[in-house]
Amino acid sequence: MPGRPAGPALVALVVGTNEAYAAGLGLDEPWPLADVASQVARLVESVNPRWVVWSAANGLRGVVAAGVEVPRTWDLAEAHRLLHGGWWATPGHVLAGCRGLPAQDVPLPRRARRAGFDADLFDVSGSGSDDLLTGTGQLRADALEGWASSPDRVAALAHLALECQRDQDDSMRRTAGPAAKRLVPTVWSESAAAVLCLELERDGLPVDRQAAEDLIGAAAGPRPLDDTDAARIRALRDHVVLRHASGRERTDLRNPAQVRDLLSSVGVDVPSTRAWLLEPYRHSHPLVDALLTWRKDERIATTYGYRWLDEHVGEDDRLRGSWTACDGAAGRMTAQNGLHNLPAALRPAICARPGHVFVRADLGQVEPRVLAVVSGDRAFAEATRSDDLYAPVAAKLRVERPVAKVAVLAAMYGQRSGAAGEALEDLERAYPVAMGLLDRAYADGVARRPLRTYGGRLIPFTAAALRAGDPATEGQDAAGDEPSGIRRDGAADAARGRYARNAIIQGSAAELFKTWAATVRHEVRPLGGQIVLCLHDELLVHVPLARAEEARRSVEEALARASRTWAGTEQVRFVADTTVIRRWSEAKE
Repeated sequence: MPGRPAGPALVALVVGTNEAYAAGLGLDEPWPLADVASQVARLVESVNPRWVVWSAANGLRGVVAAGVEVPRTWDLAEAHRLLHGGWWATPGHVLAGCRGLPAQDVPLPRRARRAGFDADLFDVSGSGSDDLLTGTGQLRADALEGWASSPDRVAALAHLALECQRDQDDSMRRTAGPAAKRLVPTVWSESAAAVLCLELERDGLPVDRQAAEDLIGAAAGPRPLDDTDAARIRALRDHVVLRHASGRERTDLRNPAQVRDLLSSVGVDVPSTRAWLLEPYRHSHPLVDALLTWRKDERIATTYGYRWLDEHVGEDDRLRGSWTACDGAAGRMTAQNGLHNLPAALRPAICARPGHVFVRADLGQVEPRVLAVVSGDRAFAEATRSDDLYAPVAAKLRVERPVAKVAVLAAMYGQRSGAAGEALEDLERAYPVAMGLLDRAYADGVARRPLRTYGGRLIPFTAAALRAGDPATEGQDAAGDEPSGIRRDGAADAARGRYARNAIIQGSAAELFKTWAATVRHEVRPLGGQIVLCLHDELLVHVPLARAEEARRSVEEALARASRTWAGTEQVRFVADTTVIRRWSEAKE
């Protein structure tokens, strides 16, 4: 096994119920909870160690809330997700992964949920012992909560964290395959993303409250005075649709069966009421257009209405919600309270504070560019030198650009029928290395062979993935096989294959994005900037107006550095549409 390269010294930080504990770099001492932020700031300034934490949420939430920058971390939970795949990464799962213990025997929260690990969720009644480990060597479920109540106990957890970090590091360096050398740098960027999530929760997304009130009012009507008034306003919204179908005024627009009958009464016969099926009929009858418009307004009224505004936009006019650095599948960042699925109609309400602007940057054609990196296809990499990757691909295939675009996307998403299937044959001849990678991923998915992304994240097709809710495992039982008595069919295999070929690209793209975001986070801080939104392939950075141009250049330069670091090559070019705006709605779609 190769030796470890020199790097920042490691300091484990564990925050217990009454005090914290730091171990490493000559430290082995408890810290009062009130002093944790200042102690971390002191060490960051003097030696800038890499902080080892069971999770950023446990070890660094208070530090980040105090405004302390934490540049380097090793998040044991995020490292576990990379090594073992899936979502579950409690301290118990981390220890079990390091020691080769059965994951199914890890003591679990009383009411497990994906959003986090609150103290009242843990089942502390397990062994009845005061020991840190159970009789089978598993970590007790409440280790970081009620149990960590004395200096000796918190110290034991800090030293155990350092042990787990060493075990994870060793496991990564022993991992087979080309991704092995990239796993440790991926841990660094994933750990930085976990800290960024805490900063996003702390800082929030700036909202123009009056604009939000006006936009909600335009969709949902005025604020209701009481329940009776709310019912009246709701009936008025429904009437805009129902007035187009005389005699059907009592139809419940929230009941799909009744809506199908309503549509049939005006001559629109559809198998379901999904929007994409109704869109071609928008101009065939005014009721369809009114219904589709009503649905968008109803979503705002029920999900992003006045209650949402009052509950999630604080007194400082910032929208806040919880963030996670990994969704448990391909590794994308996720957020709650509308931060990741705000209706487009409300985007004008996302507005920079006075004297500030947003630098909005959106990666362009990121997935095919990632394919060029992951596959190592030199011919396909050459196409990425163009601002518009699809133009040189179209020229090489001798087809129109839209056809080339469909072919490339179809290759990554597994579509084989229609025009896409015909263009794919030419694409396979022109770029055999890239297409061969996708075909091998498809075969691995069908055969349930585990995959790794470019950065090394495991994509398993096992019982653990099934419990995490991965779509790739649909149709398997708890042992990772098809349920007994159900015959394996080609449709399930094909779905799993399509998932696999896309997951290695989407997962790798998520790693690039987080590497970029971590770089931007560091670069814009001296300019007074802060990332306030990470949405799929898009960053929104809040900066003082006077530093806007510097920040825009920093974001673009950060992409060049981050992509070079992540890809390990300059042969593949990544691009972003970067603009300075005041309201999110001003950005080009």
